[in-house]
Amino acid sequence: MSVLSGKNILLGVTAGIAAYKSAFLVRLLIKKGANVKVVMTPASKDFVTPLTLSTLSKNEVYSSFIKEDNENAQWNNHVELALWADLFLIAPATANTMSKMANGTCDNLLLAVYLSAKCPVYYAPAMDLDMYKHPSTLEYFKKLNDFGNIQIPAAIGELASGLEGQGRMAAPEDIVSLIEKHILDALPLKNKNLLITAGPTYEAIDPVRFIGNHSSGKMGYAIAEVAANLGAQVTLISGPVSLHIKNEAIQVINVISANEMFEATHRYFKNCDIAILSAAVADFKPNEVALHKIKKKEETLTIKLTKTKDILASLGEMKSNKYLVGFALETQNELENAKTKLKKKNLDLIVLNSLNDKGAGFKSDTNKITLISKDNKIVSFNVKLKKEVANDILQHIIKELYLSLIHISE
Repeated sequence: MSVLSGKNILLGVTAGIAAYKSAFLVRLLIKKGANVKVVMTPASKDFVTPLTLSTLSKNEVYSSFIKEDNENAQWNNHVELALWADLFLIAPATANTMSKMANGTCDNLLLAVYLSAKCPVYYAPAMDLDMYKHPSTLEYFKKLNDFGNIQIPAAIGELASGLEGQGRMAAPEDIVSLIEKHILDALPLKNKNLLITAGPTYEAIDPVRFIGNHSSGKMGYAIAEVAANLGAQVTLISGPVSLHIKNEAIQVINVISANEMFEATHRYFKNCDIAILSAAVADFKPNEVALHKIKKKEETLTIKLTKTKDILASLGEMKSNKYLVGFALETQNELENAKTKLKKKNLDLIVLNSLNDKGAGFKSDTNKITLISKDNKIVSFNVKLKKEVANDILQHIIKELYLSLIHISE
């Protein structure tokens, strides 16, 4: 899955011969899973039609402050468009538009959106060779880059004038790749390997029955997805759940029993930087598993149980410089029990949630957590969607790792 998946991307199209490439750009961005809206300068409609771009983007194309063909003219809110965007790509960016961007001229909707944008702005120049090399153009490049815009350099090749040189807009594939790389390079968990466990374990009683719990795996899966979106390579060891995940940065290892989860976790732990164990692993399993289905012959049935291996404690003993996170689901003496588990199992962080809190616990789409660090710092959060909770957990870890790096360097 691309880092552009789910991103809101505003594509600005200006009046150059390269405007035809904007159709290919829209298609590529849509294939990457992005939501695309297009803003055109009025003159750019001479080179590519709004109908083409609206059909490809599946969104209305904007080119003026009002909808001119509507007798009840409606204002196109440039601020609203700018705030909608996670990034703004202007391609092609002509010399005329760049001069206006550099000098704050605002004479069309695209420029009004640009001046309102708070998101990253990428621009892909496109013009003839002599125009590209002109001192005024080079000055615009410098000013735009100094403003924080990101230039996608023009390619070298045959130009519309017949000259050979730099000035043709970068290929749509190269533009998309450059943006993806730029985003990835800035992600806080880039080059980090995360190990995450999720879901329940099932401990067989006979070929039909098992001991299990109500864990849905939603919290662990949310952590995996958010971690991948923050640049991490994720190994997700999952107990039996009905959830599915599609992200090239997430490798899913399916297990059933506590012993299988123990073995898989130890196998992948050695190569991770951060381990977050959110799975609800069974504490006990039957001493013996019946070979055949147990018949209901007696009024009562006694099953002898034995403890399962403690995955979290075993990793705490061998963690070295890895960052280890555990979960504590409590029903009483929540804070005290979580602190005890944090220390006993040699964790860096424990995530506490209580079945007494409305909106927390198994199967819900929300959770309410308290984070406790090994230095006894406590941070509590309100009830949130589990993806938002996952982000809170990961941002806290990133902050702690960043601060520890500063401490080491000092």
